[in-house]
Amino acid sequence: MSSLNEPRRKTKIVEGLGFTLLRLIALLTVLPILGLVAYIVVKGAPAFSWQFLTAAPTDGMREGGILPAIIGTLYLTLGTALFSVPLGVAAGIYIAEYAQDNRWTRLIRIAIINLAGIPSVVYGLFGLGLFVLFLKFGTSILAASLTLSIMTLPVIISTTEEALRSVPNSFRVVSTSLGATRWQTIWKVILPQGLPGIITGIILGLERAAGETAPILFTGATFFLPELPKSIMDSTMALPYHIFVISTQVPGMPIKIQYGTVLVLLIFVLGMNIVATIIRSRARSKRQW
Repeated sequence: MSSLNEPRRKTKIVEGLGFTLLRLIALLTVLPILGLVAYIVVKGAPAFSWQFLTAAPTDGMREGGILPAIIGTLYLTLGTALFSVPLGVAAGIYIAEYAQDNRWTRLIRIAIINLAGIPSVVYGLFGLGLFVLFLKFGTSILAASLTLSIMTLPVIISTTEEALRSVPNSFRVVSTSLGATRWQTIWKVILPQGLPGIITGIILGLERAAGETAPILFTGATFFLPELPKSIMDSTMALPYHIFVISTQVPGMPIKIQYGTVLVLLIFVLGMNIVATIIRSRARSKRQW
């Protein structure tokens, strides 16, 4: 009897060591991130005030607030979502549900994956050539939003396709057998079931767009603009570029303002994550598999 229990005991010991190692790896991964966030909070919290969040920068951006940069980042993120989300989700639906699995489809998938890995500065130069110079949009919110949209499209397309392909095929079979058309099946059945994954992809893409500097540097961001933009053809300040400027181009910049601006951008991104998590949780609670 003891000889039979010996292999089980060894298996439990190995399993326990494996789980302990995984917990240790997870801890080593999370601790530096938490430490970095805590450091930013400690350094940036002294700069927080109502004036810092609602006023324009003054004295060469060494005093005042960062309201134009906050509003500019919001405009750019909304503009990116307006252009990239409908097109990206539609492309993901077509590849997952309509396109045949052949050589051309596989080539398109590889191209989309490769586009997701292109450095953001390349997208910035592309946006400069196409939107700013060729289409003559100038350095504007429109040009920057279109550039960021192209950069986020591969992420949204890929995650949408994977989310829809993860839905069991039985949903399609049952819906079709009840007389629904292909589009009715996708709209009423498949999309609601794949919504959590789609939302994840959208938020990942928009978070990257909100934190990028190089694309907006060439297409829409400006060094110092104390006024809010009046139209989509105006240039704007933005938090990522503002952080770059006050960290490298402005001598004598108080350290608390630098970290305070970083903290605002961090809160902006985390806020998007929280909203996405709430929507995703509600969608998962309604999922039927």
